[in-house]
Amino acid sequence: MQQLARKLVREGVTRALAEDVGPGDATTLATVPARARAGAIMAAREPMVVCGLDLAEEAFRQLSRKVEIERCCSDGDRLDAGAPLLRLKGPARALLTAERVALNFVQRLSGIATLTASFVAKVAGTRARVLDTRKTTPGWRLLEKYAVACGGGQNHRVGLYDLVLIKDNHLVALRDAGPNAIAAAVQRARQAWPKLKVEVEADTLEQVRQAVEAGADIILLDNMPPTVLRRAVKRVAGRAQTEASGGVNIRTVAAIARTGVDFISVGALTHSARAVDIGLDFDFA
Repeated sequence: MQQLARKLVREGVTRALAEDVGPGDATTLATVPARARAGAIMAAREPMVVCGLDLAEEAFRQLSRKVEIERCCSDGDRLDAGAPLLRLKGPARALLTAERVALNFVQRLSGIATLTASFVAKVAGTRARVLDTRKTTPGWRLLEKYAVACGGGQNHRVGLYDLVLIKDNHLVALRDAGPNAIAAAVQRARQAWPKLKVEVEADTLEQVRQAVEAGADIILLDNMPPTVLRRAVKRVAGRAQTEASGGVNIRTVAAIARTGVDFISVGALTHSARAVDIGLDFDFA
C-alpha cells in the first residue's frame, strides 16, 4: 500500500485548519491559558479499519511542535471498539484547536476503508477485485483512493489522464463511424495514446463482442444482471479483462463476483461511506 505523499498531507491539513480556525479559535483562546497542558486519547468507538493517521498527526503538529504523539496502530489495521489510535500530550490550546480537523480526516477516511473492507470480505474466494471510481469528494480524490487501498480495495484510474475509458456517450458521438463506433473509438485511442490501456463500456452482449474484436484491454459490463454477466464473461473468454459496474451494493456484490468477472467497481466506496465513530477524550497531563 503506497503511503500518502508528504506534500499532500501538509497542504491538505493546512487548508483544513485555515478553513476551521480562521483568524483564531475564539473559544479556546478566551478560556484556556496559554501555558495549560493536557493529554488526550483518540480511540475507536466502533469496529473499524484505520486510515488517515498522518493527517491527524499533522493537524496537531501544525498547531504546536511541542505536541507529543504516540501512534498506537497503523493505517489499514482493524480495530475493535475502544482501541486507541493516538495518544497525545502537549499544549492544551493546540490539542483543542486541532481536534475537529484531525477527527474529520480520520473519521471520513476510516469510514471509506471500513466500507471497502466489508465489500472485499464479500468477494473473498472469487477472482474478483473491488475497485473504486472517480465519484470522489472534490479535492479529496487521492486521500479517498488511499483509504480504499487501506481497506483492501484496488484503485481504478486516478483521473481522465491515466486510462482510456470509452463510455456510452463517447459511442453516441461516434455513432456514424465505421465499421462500428466501438471499433473506431478503440482504434483512435490506440493511435492517440499507445501507452495507455483501453477500456470500453458495453451495455449489451453485442457490444461485448465488438469490444473484444476491437482489441479492448478491459470491458466494462454496465448494469448487467448476474445471468447476463456470466454470458458476457464466457463470450470474452479471457481475451480481455472484465469489470462489472452499476448499482453494486453490499447485498449484490457476492453474486456479481461469482459470475467470474475480474473487477467490480463500486462508486459507493467513496460517495456513500459513513464516517466511523471516533472520539478524542482529554485528561490532565
